[in-house]
Amino acid sequence: MRRPSGDDGQLAILLIGFVVVALALVSVVTAATNVHLTRARLAALADLAALDAADAIGRTAYYLPDGDATLTDEGVAAAVGEYLRDHPDPGAGEAVHVVEATSPDGRTVRVTLGSVARPALVAWLPGDVGDGFALVGSSSARAW
Repeated sequence: MRRPSGDDGQLAILLIGFVVVALALVSVVTAATNVHLTRARLAALADLAALDAADAIGRTAYYLPDGDATLTDEGVAAAVGEYLRDHPDPGAGEAVHVVEATSPDGRTVRVTLGSVARPALVAWLPGDVGDGFALVGSSSARAW
C-alpha cells in the first residue's frame, strides 16, 4: 500500500486553471473578431451607400447641357436613407444609422454610418463592455 504524498491532486487544479485561462482567451479573441468583422461590414455598407448616392445624380442632369449636375446634401441624405432601407445588412451591426451624408462640393459624396456591435460572449459583462461597442464606417465617392 502506497502512502499519499502532499502533491496528490495538484495536477487537476493546474489543469482546471489552464482550461479557464484558455476559455477566457478564446472568448476575448472571438469578441474582438466579431467587432472587427462588424466594422468591416459597416465600412463596406458605407462604400455601397456612397456609390449609390453618387450615382443618383441622374442621366438628365448629367448629359444635358442645361441640366444641373451637382449633388445636394438633401439629395445625398435621401439616397443614402433609401439605399439603407432597400438593402439592409444584418452583418453590419444592429441599428445602422446615418451619422453624416453630405456633398461638400457638389461632386463628392461623404457617408458615415454608425452602429453598435454586441459580441455574444461579452454581452453579460457589466458596464460599457456589456452595452456593446459603438462603431463608425466612413466612405466617399465622386459623382463625376
